[in-house]
Amino acid sequence: MRRRQFLAGGLFTILSRPSMAANLLQDIALRGSLDATEAGIRPDALDDQSKIFAKLLAAASKSNQEIFLPAGEYRISNMTLPQRVRIHGVPGASRIIYGGEGHLFAADDTELVEIEGVVFDGANRGLNDHSQGLIEGRRVPRFILSNCEIIGSEKNGVSLEGCAGRIEKSTISGAGVAGIRSVEGAGMAISDNDVHDCANGGILVHRWQEAHDGTMITGNRVSRVAAKNGGTGQFGNGINVFRGNDVIASGNQVSDCAFSAIRFNSASDAQIINNNCKNSGETAIYSEFKFEGSIISGNVVDGAANGISVANFNEGGRLSIVANNIVRNMKLDGPYPADSAGFGIGIAVEADTSVSGNVIENAPSIGLNIGWGPYMRDVSAVGNIIRKCGEGIAVTVVEGAGKAVINSNVLSENIKGAILGHRWADVVTRDMATSGNQGIATLTVEHNQAA
Repeated sequence: MRRRQFLAGGLFTILSRPSMAANLLQDIALRGSLDATEAGIRPDALDDQSKIFAKLLAAASKSNQEIFLPAGEYRISNMTLPQRVRIHGVPGASRIIYGGEGHLFAADDTELVEIEGVVFDGANRGLNDHSQGLIEGRRVPRFILSNCEIIGSEKNGVSLEGCAGRIEKSTISGAGVAGIRSVEGAGMAISDNDVHDCANGGILVHRWQEAHDGTMITGNRVSRVAAKNGGTGQFGNGINVFRGNDVIASGNQVSDCAFSAIRFNSASDAQIINNNCKNSGETAIYSEFKFEGSIISGNVVDGAANGISVANFNEGGRLSIVANNIVRNMKLDGPYPADSAGFGIGIAVEADTSVSGNVIENAPSIGLNIGWGPYMRDVSAVGNIIRKCGEGIAVTVVEGAGKAVINSNVLSENIKGAILGHRWADVVTRDMATSGNQGIATLTVEHNQAA
C-alpha cells in the first residue's frame, strides 16, 4: 500500500468515529494550551473557584502557555495576575463572574496580559478602595484585551495605568464610572469597541502631567453616557482626553452623551477627524484650555447645545484647523445655566485658526462665532456655508482683539444678520456682509454672499 493511501485510510477511520474525531479536533485546537477543566475548574459550579484558578494562572505563566476557558460560568475573585497571562475563551459563553469582597483581575508590573473571548461580569458588586476597575493593569508593556465583554463594574470597566497594547473589538457596558480608562498610556490603541450605558464617561485617556501619549482611539461606538457625578464637563463625555498630546480620535460613532461626544482638554497636536457625533448635551466636540495644535475635520455633528468649540485663548489655547465639518441642529438649552456666551452656537474659535469648508445649519444663536471680547487672534474664515441660524457669523470687535479675515462665505436665511460685530454679547455694527468692515482695521470682510 502506498503511503498516501495508508494515511487517507487512517484519517477516514478516525473521522468515521465521532468520539475519536472530536478528541482529535480538540487536541489540535488546544495544542499548546492548558484546558481549565482538565486542571479541575468546573464550568457552572456554584462555589468560588478562585484558589484553583490562581494555581492554573501560575502554572500557565511558568510554562509560558495559554489557558483555554471552555463555555460556562466561573465565580472568581481577587486574582492578582502573574508575569504572563494568556486566556482564550469562547466569545459570549465563557463567563467570569466577580464574587465580590475585593477585586477581580489586577496586574502590576507583569510582562504581558492577553485575554480574548471572555465575558467579565462585575455583577455590580463593590470593589475595594484600591481598585479602579473590574480589570486593572499597571505598568504592563503588553496589555491586549480582544473580543471580550465587561459588564456591571461598580467603578471603571477597564482601568490601565502606564500600559501599552490594545483594547479592541470588545463591549463594555454598565460601568459605574467609565467604560475604559487609560492613564499615562505608553502606546495604547483603543479600537472597534462598543462602550455604552456608563455612569460618568465612555473612553478616558488622561495623564497626570501634559506629555506625549499617542493613544489611537478609532472605530468605536460610544453611546448613552451619563454625568451622575455632576459638574460642568468633567464627567459625561463619550471620549475624553486630558493632558495627552498626539492623540487621534478617528472614525468613532458617539451619541447621547450628557456633555461632549469628544472632549480634548489641554491636549496638543490632536486629530479629531471623521467622527459622527449625535445628541450631545453640551458642546459636541471640544478642544479647550491649554493646547497648541488641533485638527478638527470631516466630522458630522447633529444635535448639541454647541457644535464645535476651540476655546480658552486666555489659557494659551491656540493653533487649529476646523475644516469640512457638518454641524446642524443646535439647541439653546444645556446641562447647566448658560454663561454669557450662551448655547446654540454652531462653531466657535478664538486664536490662530483656519475655519474652512464647513456647513453649519440650524444654530439658533450663532452659526460661526469668532473670538470673545479681546480673545481673538489671526482667524481665517473662508468658504463656509452658514444657513438658517440666528446670526450667521459673529466676530469680536473689542479693543485688543486681533485680526480676522472673513472671505467668500455663503450665508443664507440667517434671522438676525449675516456678519455682525460684537462687543462681548452685544451687537455693535451693521451687517458687514453688505457694508464691509465699517472701518475696523483688524477685519477683512469681502466676497461673501448673503441672502
